[in-house]
Amino acid sequence: MAARRMFAPGLLAARFFNQVRPRLPSRKGFILNHSLPTPQQTFRCSGGTSNYSQPKGDGLLYALVVGLTTLGGGVYVYITLRKDRDRFKERIVSFSTSFEGKHEDLKTTGSKEDATQTGEKAESQGEIETSQEKAPTTSAVLTHVPYILIGGGTASFAAARSIRAKDPGSRVLIISDELDLPYMRPPLSKELWFSDDPDVSETLRFKQWNGKERSIFFQPSSFYVSPEELMSSEHGGVSVLTGKKVVHMDVRENKVKLDDGTLISYEKCLIATGGTPRNLPSIERAGENVMQRTTLFRRVSDFRSLSNLSSSIDSITIIGGGFLGSELACALARKGRQTGLEVIQMFPESGNMGKVLPEYLSHWTTEKVRGEGVNVMSDAVVKSVSYQNGKLNISLKDGRQVQTDHIVAAVGLEPNTELAKSAGLELDGDFGGYRVNAELQARNNVWVAGDAACFYDIKLGRRRVEHHDHAVVSGRLAGENMTGAAKPYWHQSMFWSDLGPDVGYEAIGIVDSSLPTVGVFTRATEKDTPKSAAELSGTGIRSESDTGEIIQTENTPSPVLPQSSPPSTQQKETYGKGVVFYLRDNIVVGILLWNIFNRMPIARKIIKDGEEHSDLNEVAKLFNIHEE
Repeated sequence: MAARRMFAPGLLAARFFNQVRPRLPSRKGFILNHSLPTPQQTFRCSGGTSNYSQPKGDGLLYALVVGLTTLGGGVYVYITLRKDRDRFKERIVSFSTSFEGKHEDLKTTGSKEDATQTGEKAESQGEIETSQEKAPTTSAVLTHVPYILIGGGTASFAAARSIRAKDPGSRVLIISDELDLPYMRPPLSKELWFSDDPDVSETLRFKQWNGKERSIFFQPSSFYVSPEELMSSEHGGVSVLTGKKVVHMDVRENKVKLDDGTLISYEKCLIATGGTPRNLPSIERAGENVMQRTTLFRRVSDFRSLSNLSSSIDSITIIGGGFLGSELACALARKGRQTGLEVIQMFPESGNMGKVLPEYLSHWTTEKVRGEGVNVMSDAVVKSVSYQNGKLNISLKDGRQVQTDHIVAAVGLEPNTELAKSAGLELDGDFGGYRVNAELQARNNVWVAGDAACFYDIKLGRRRVEHHDHAVVSGRLAGENMTGAAKPYWHQSMFWSDLGPDVGYEAIGIVDSSLPTVGVFTRATEKDTPKSAAELSGTGIRSESDTGEIIQTENTPSPVLPQSSPPSTQQKETYGKGVVFYLRDNIVVGILLWNIFNRMPIARKIIKDGEEHSDLNEVAKLFNIHEE
């Protein structure tokens, strides 16, 4: 290679000299009357085998040309090889350690070996200088990580755990825009509110329905490796870079850019950015005074703020009748029994969770919520919100007026897809989120999991799911696939909601009240509550206790309650526990288990089989709803 690079410039120089030869001064007519020998002739002359002759004295000129050509070629080869060596060393350094390299905002005055020292040591030796405000230590030293997980929620943690299980020595970096380590979100609207600890907003520890205490954090801080030590750790590990947001993603160069300008390269990347709570346009238009007194409930900081606030004000209004709104309404109402807090819940549907439950069950649930002390206002559409005389005034379209001290908007989630543009990722126009294939892959070396993933369900079509169990399972699968598993996502994730320790449900598939439904109910026993279910399973996170067997029973059938047939008052009393089947083209596409727990494998198999059932009463027996 080196000889070839040296010969090419020499040949070009010889050709150039041959072209300009006629313009040079003549010596004995040789230059004007003779052609410059070809490179082959020149080489033969040097060996003395050529018959070609040249006038005496002109050999010096040839020697000068060849010498200069050789020298120029040698210099060129030297420079080229040196550049190649530097590029090679930089490439090796990039993959062997993350402590080498140079940040775009830093000027290194030492050698490449000096840059392998930690940012703290380099700073003490005066070898790293910043032209702008000093970046965090992690930004100064962490330039490459094999696995980057964008987002600090459940899906990212599940993926990290899966990657480490498949690749024990792997190095994983979780980048979170929150200041807290990865934690589970369900307790923020459930168990934390029922804690007797006055410092629960600080400790974030709670008693599950089974009486066992635990923290909302998946792992303590000692579980994680500091970002500064991640790449030098002998056995790898998981690091969390908190308070940082990825603002740009280059999928061709495999790099992400943080909001402080830091560039970090990766080999495999997961996008698990979750979503942002939606707000009502009427609130957004109302001005700063209203916005300051409105909570979009999603994070630990929101729980802390609302928990402290609920002890110092007279009333809170929750807008939204879904899972989150109904859970918060019941939780705050129970707390209000001691503090005198008035809790109001309003929503446009005719009953709580009206988009999920059949109408008769939704109305029954609303009565249960009212029984918890909540002032429920159904068929309530917000027209405008204003701030007057120290109070928020909510005007409804039907003319009703509500005054309150604070608003909690629980009206849905918008998936975070800001990286789609820079990364060139496709978004789904119907369901939102990043479109992924069956392996949850969006692009080469890029996967998506959790709330932000729009995946194709082979049984139910394209979907996007916003529940804890889906975040766990999709994150776990994405992590496996990032290590080369190439497994398709076929899992039917479940979700659950608890209205206190006595009423709860679990559901799977497409649970939509607009679909035809068939319900089978019976009376509940003392063990048919979320609290009892947690005591039996040993955990309050029911997606982690997804066990059970399909058991046939021969009990007497319960009455079947189709949605089109409003149940009588006597029937309402039998809603202690039961099964609701959601149908599409006479095929079961969704199942809701009302106060029946740990039977998800049965429901999952029914949906997976995709068969048409002539008697759903018989199918309901599979769930042992008649057990005493």
